[in-house]
Order: sequence, then structure tokens, then C-alpha cells
Amino acid sequence: MSTPDLHDVSCVVVAGEDADALRHSVRSVLGQTMGNVEAVVVDPGADGPARDAAQTLAADQPHRVRLVRAESAMPVAASRNLGLDAARGRYVVVLGDGELLERHACRNLFDAARSTGADLVAGRWTRLTGSGKKERGPGWQAGLHARTRSVENLSDGPELVTRDSLITGFCVRRDFLDRARLRYAQDLAHSEVLFGVEAAIEARGITLVPNLITTHRAAPAPARETPAIAEANDRVAGLLVSLGRLDLGDQRERAFLTDHVLPCARTFPRLTARERRRATAALAPHLEGRVDARALDALGPVERVCVRLLAEGDTDGVLAAAYALGRPGTVVSELTVREGKVYWRADGLDDPRVREVLDVSELGHQHQQLGDVRLLNRLTGCRIDGGKAVLEGQVVLPGGLVPERPPLTAWLDVRARGKGRRAFRVPVEEAHYDGGAVVWRATVGLTAGLRDLGIRDRAWEPRLRLAAGDQEVTTELVAEQETVGAGTGTGAGTGQGLTVTGANKLELRLAPRHRAARTLRAALHYATHFRPARRLRLRLRALRKRWDRLSAQPFKVRAYRKVLRRLPVSKGSVVFESHMGKCYGDSPRAVHQEILDRGLRLRCTWSYAASADGFPDSARLVRRWSWRYLWALGRAEFWIDNQGFPHALSKPRHTTYLQTWHGSAYKRMGFDEARLKTQNAPQRARLQQAVDRFDHFLVRSEHDVNTLARAYGIPEERLLRCGYPRNDRLVAARARDEASGRFPRPAVAADLGIPDHKTVVLYAPTFRGLPKNNKAVRLPLDVRKFADRFGDSHVLLVRAHYMEAASLPVSPPGAVGSVIDVSAHHDVSELLCLADVLVTDYSSIMFDFALLDRPLVHFAPDLDAYAAERGSYFALRDDAGGPVVETEDELLRVLATLKETDGAWAEARRAFAGRFGSYDQGRAAAGVVDALFGERFGNTGNSGNTVKTEKAEKTEKRDGA
Repeated sequence: MSTPDLHDVSCVVVAGEDADALRHSVRSVLGQTMGNVEAVVVDPGADGPARDAAQTLAADQPHRVRLVRAESAMPVAASRNLGLDAARGRYVVVLGDGELLERHACRNLFDAARSTGADLVAGRWTRLTGSGKKERGPGWQAGLHARTRSVENLSDGPELVTRDSLITGFCVRRDFLDRARLRYAQDLAHSEVLFGVEAAIEARGITLVPNLITTHRAAPAPARETPAIAEANDRVAGLLVSLGRLDLGDQRERAFLTDHVLPCARTFPRLTARERRRATAALAPHLEGRVDARALDALGPVERVCVRLLAEGDTDGVLAAAYALGRPGTVVSELTVREGKVYWRADGLDDPRVREVLDVSELGHQHQQLGDVRLLNRLTGCRIDGGKAVLEGQVVLPGGLVPERPPLTAWLDVRARGKGRRAFRVPVEEAHYDGGAVVWRATVGLTAGLRDLGIRDRAWEPRLRLAAGDQEVTTELVAEQETVGAGTGTGAGTGQGLTVTGANKLELRLAPRHRAARTLRAALHYATHFRPARRLRLRLRALRKRWDRLSAQPFKVRAYRKVLRRLPVSKGSVVFESHMGKCYGDSPRAVHQEILDRGLRLRCTWSYAASADGFPDSARLVRRWSWRYLWALGRAEFWIDNQGFPHALSKPRHTTYLQTWHGSAYKRMGFDEARLKTQNAPQRARLQQAVDRFDHFLVRSEHDVNTLARAYGIPEERLLRCGYPRNDRLVAARARDEASGRFPRPAVAADLGIPDHKTVVLYAPTFRGLPKNNKAVRLPLDVRKFADRFGDSHVLLVRAHYMEAASLPVSPPGAVGSVIDVSAHHDVSELLCLADVLVTDYSSIMFDFALLDRPLVHFAPDLDAYAAERGSYFALRDDAGGPVVETEDELLRVLATLKETDGAWAEARRAFAGRFGSYDQGRAAAGVVDALFGERFGNTGNSGNTVKTEKAEKTEKRDGA
């Protein structure tokens, strides 16, 4: 029976064993900015500090905290159900043990629910990391909660049921809970997984908000939790299949692998052997029979193998794969070559399904030499005998690396950690082949030769150096904590022993040998640990935090706005920036070079983001977001860049801002983007304020005027119709080609080691989104296939977008030099002049390259999806400057027959260049310098070209009248 509404929101808090966690959770409820919120506290059912805390909270706030009695040893799901039954609010929020509500959480949820009438409203949540000091939310939340929106169909927000999105951070209408008879399943350890999915399926309306709702969710313990979550995942997958949503069921299975199974496997090196066996035995039944190529196709080769080994119950194999996951590129298994492909192992290859999963040819180990490869060297035995440590290990050594099995020579290189890096060598007493491995044993003296100074050099890292014939490899020693167990730790009175770091590396921990060193170390320890020293450390820590706040970006922005931008102008000062400080290139570089060539008396400053490498030694450099950077911007008379100086930095009144921009538009930009259209008014206003800083905006055709200028709301009088200064070099290169041919090639060809007889293909795909977890993106084109087919006659230059990093596979020895990563090259114009062919998709580089009148190929495997998602200003298939291909095989065929077929595209390519680069006439840099500085230095016609804005023309007419 429904109870009268007494509150807007009821927050159910189930008390655990931690009384402090309960107090913090309830206080986060009572501290909500929305007043009509109650806390329904379900006590732990047994006497103890948590029950006492619950009773105290209820007694202190009787009108806002209600206590619900639970039975002793009641499951968490049953306690939550008691809280749901007792809730009196119109909407109900359930908090896990120790979770906290953000201050405005209830207000944000309730306002969204009231305005949309949704049965369920969900926001973002974060959880503690393994260290318990930081919090983060899953990466997929960013897309799901990018904006406030209503979800009418689960296909519009599949993560609601395919991910663990609704385990916390949401509210549900209490009437909906009663109508749908939704309660937590008491037979599941992680019942919140199933509850959230059932709520999403039954809800008549779902609203998603971008706000953070809950924090401090407990840090995951994958090895312990994953088997229990697997049971809940099975129930969810079965529910989705029963509803006929096979697509969502498949996505759920894949997400379970990436979100739970693989994180569990990654922890294996830190677990005990018993914990590893227990985790494998618990997970194998859930994975067996459900791990096929279709479920694993989104995973990398080692990840696929790892899941397969878990499904088979192979604990030792999973441990080896976990090392490979934590140390990318490391060979951890013997490997097997069959029919030109490399497999993780030899067993089971007669089954085509198993063979497909175990295929690791993509890793490129078959192309590596012993000296280049990383080998897994696991410590198998360790003991301390007197003042010596006896180490035994095993190095994985696939037969393909040393097929002849030459004699072995091995020694340990023991190196001190820290400055100085002192080292000494220890001979290996025994090293011999044992199947697909090398077994070795060495004895290390823990005192002789180490010469510890008593202050530093306490930690020494041993590495095994192994020579097989004329090849040599160095391997680090990895170990599990069990291997370096009791008896090898720090010895009483000596302080000498072995430890395993958090990265599973073996270290020797030493104590000083001499009495003076021991006395000095004891004195230093006392001086830094007695009470005044501890107080001093706390004071220094507080000062460090205060200093960090003074160096933080928000403080710098305030100082810039209030002080720096109000300082007097420094006459003749120009600040240049290219791609947010990531390179010295593009149009700002061309303008800077024109200033230098003319000898204009201007003080030019360049910003750099991370590294000053590649910037000229003569340039005045400032690090982006440093105080010198803000000082330079605040006093500069001119800003020149191609991307946008930080939006938070408003332009001083005395500054003229030239925005050269970085390319014409194929995809929709600015306020034409769907993403920006859905943003709230303040977000759009911030972008408009940033764009309003532009005093001049370069365009290279009327296409730019009708797209970029219109999309960003740039007035006509601010447009400079002169083309891009960076393209002056391309126009000159085309004229040189027509006059004297393509040779000799630019100097960059010699720098890259490209011979004249090879055709240079530049591959430059567009930006598709920021890399996840700082990982390099996988290119749409398999460059290894290119190297296999064209390595003898072509060179492929790979140019990733400046916002991304490319992950290039290992190439066969014969193809070395046929694939070159040029992503770090500062000036792409140099690469364009070098390239004989450009392969791109939708990147604006296609508009520039067309000026050279050289073959252009569009490799667009996701053309329809990309155009539908991002929107486009024209149909690429209809207006392209070269063939548009959608498969790798088709691209390779086009490249193979390019000489015969390119003539058919010559007219279309010239029309393409004329349409999108009509103002690129080779005099853009000179025209820009005349427009900005001509009045100061006198426009004497050095450039042969004067650029005028519409505003200047109107002024001249008015003065003439």
C-alpha cells in the first residue's frame, strides 16, 4: 500500500561495519541543498559501533533520519529492500556502503525528474582507486552523460544495460518501484547490477543528467568481486536475451570482459597462488562455451588469449598473459609458427575457433631479433644463505629467436636505483636451454661490492643479460611476492634482503656496512621522525599545497584577468602559437618566417606545450600556461595562432588577434556541430566569447566563408581573403614541378632516409576522438599489409593527427624503412611537398595537398557512419579530388594501378583545388604581414600583394569622399 508523500527524496543508507563510513554517508544526505530530503538508515542488525552510530544519527535528527531495524546476518539486498519499503519520498536514492552524495545531487535529480516526468533519473558516479586516495569514473560515462537528455529506447543509451551504469548514482520514482514490483534479488551478492538493469527496462521514461551524483564508492577488488559479478552478469544477459535484445546481450558480454574479466586477470601477479586458482575456478564456468571470436573481436591479441585461458581454467597461462598485458611487447610464451602465422601455443590449434583466438601474429614477434625483443624472466626460486642471495629463474625463449641454440653466456647486472646509477656484475653460475626457455641460477653477495653509502643506494635492481652466440638481450627479474617469501626479507641486525615492488620487480635492499654510515643513517632517521620534525613536515606540506594553488590554472587565470592583461602594451611584441603549442609549424610559422625575411623589428615569442624540441634556437620560447606565457600574452601587441589561445584568457584591448585557422571544413564545425547545438547557453556563450577575440580570420576560398566563418559567427569585416601562408610553399612546389620536375627531392627525404627510386605515400587520417587511457589509437589502415605488398617500391609516411598518437605494428626485417612514423614532424607542409601520393579520409589536409596537383586517394571505411555522426558540408563521393575507397583491398589495388588510372582524376582534382583553395596564390604570408604591419613599417610593395578587409575599404571610400 502506498504511503503519503512526506518528502521529495528518500535516501536509503544500509549500515555496514564501518561506523565512520555510515556517519559520512548520512551527513552527505543531510547536507543536501534541497531541504525536503530524508535519510532512511537500515541498521546492521547486530550490536556494535555501526548500530550505535545509526541510533545516534536518528536521535539527533528525528525528522530527517529514520531508523529501520534489520535482522542479524541479513543479506545486503534484503536490507536494501527494507529501506525501499520504508521510504516515504516521491523519489528514492540508494547509497552503497560508504558512498557520498554530492551537495546538489538530490536537487539535480529531482528537478530533472519533475520536469520530464521520468520514472528514473541517472547521473555520473565515481569510485575510489586501488590506493583509496583518488577517484575516477568509468570512461564510457562521458558519452552517456554528455548532456541532459531523455532516453525513450534503450538503443539511445545502451550503456544503461550493457554496462554497470545503474549500480549507483540514480533515483527512481517510488510509485514506479511498487508498480513494477522492483526489489533487489536476495540470492545475488551483487544484486545492484541486476536491479539497475531491471529498472531501466521497466521504466516508462529515463532522463540522463551530466551531473556527478555519488562519490566514494568502494575501490574494486577484481579477484574477489568478479566471480560474484559474473553471476549477476549471467542473469542480466539472460534477461536481455529473453526480451529478444540479442544485440544488447552481445554488448553486455563484451563489456563484461573489458570491465571485469580483464581487470581481474591483470591483478594475477599481485595475488597469491591460492587466490589465483580460486579466481580462475570461479570464472571459468561463466566463460566456458561463451568465448568465441565474435565476442572477442574488439579485444587485442593478448587480451583475447587471456580470456581464452581463463575460460579453460589455465591459471599459470593467465598469469603469464597478465605479465604481457602489464608489459606490452613482452614475449611470455613459447609461441608456435604454423602456415606463416604465430600462435600463443601449440595446443588446440586443430580447432579453427581456438586457432583464431590464439593467433598473435599482429604482435610482430616473428619479425624481431633477440636483441630487440622483451622476454619474460620470472624468478622461480629465491633464498638467503648467510650474506648471499641465491636466485633462480626462467626466461621464455621461443625457438624462432635463436633456432640454432648456440652456447649461452649470462651474468647479472646489478644497478643502484637513483642518481649515480652505480653498478656491478655478478656471474651466472648456470644457464642452459630447457625446452622453450632458459633456466639460470646465480648467487649475489649482499655486502661485498655494493659499497652502500648509508644515505642512498639502498635499493639495487638486478637484471639478467643473456648472450646467445652473437646476440644479446637484457631482461628484468619479475617475481610474485610468494617467491620472495619469508627468509628473504630484511634480516634482523643487517637490513639486507630481497623485496618485490608493486610492479613485480625484484630489488635488493641493503644496509650500510660501516659503523659511521649506520650511525649517520640512524641520526638522519631520528632527525626526520621525532615530533618537531614531523610538525615541520606538516608545515612544509601545507606550504607546498599553498604554493601548488598559486601555480594552479584557476589562480593564474584570475591573475591574468585582473593584472596582467591590464599592463601597458609592449610595442612590437608578437606571440605565436601553433596547434596549442605542440609544434613549430603551419601558417604561424610561415608568417614568422616572412617577418624574419623582411627584417621587421618585431619581438617574436613562441609558445610550446611539452617540449621545446623542433623550435629554432633563435626563437624566444615560453612554456604554455607558465607565468612567462601569461606575461607575454598580457603585454603583446599581436597574437597569431592557428587553433585558439586558451579560451579562459580574454584578449587585452591593445592586442590585435590574427587567427590563421588550421584547415577548411568537411565535417560540420562550430555552432553547426550537433554537440554544440545541444549544449546549454553558458557553454555556447563561452565559445562565442573566445571566437569574438579574433580581429582577423584567414580564409582560402568562399567555401570557408560559407562554412567556417558562418559557423563561428565571424563578421565579414574580419575576414582576410588571402589564403593560408603555410600553403605558399605548396604553390611554389607545384610551379617548380611544372618547370623542372620533381627531383631533387626536398632535404627532408634525406633526413628520413628515403631513396629516390621509391614512391612516397603520405597517410594522414583525421581526428576521431581523444585516445582512451593515454593509449595510442589503432589506425584504420593496416600499415603492415602495405609494407608486405609495396615495401620494395614505396615508402609509407604515417602522420597521425596532432591530437592523437599512432600505434604502428612491428614490420618484417625486409620492410624496415618502408613505414615511417612522421607524426612528430613539426611542419606538415614539408611532408606534403615530399609526398607523391596522399591517402587520407576526411582530414583538411586533402584541401592543401590538392594544390600540388598530385594523386589524392580517400580511404574512408566509415564514411557513412562518420558523415551521419559528425555531419558534412558536401558529399565526399560526389566532390572528391580522387578515388574514394572503403576497404583495404580496394585501397591497395588503387595504389598498385595509380599510374594508369590517375589521369582520369586530373580534371576533378584541379576543380577540387580551385573550389577549396581559390585564394591560395602563393602570396598569403606576404599579404598577412602587409595587412598587420604595413601601416607601421610602410607597405612599399615588397609582397606584390596587399590584403584589405571590407572595413578598410569602407574607410578609404569615406576618406576619399
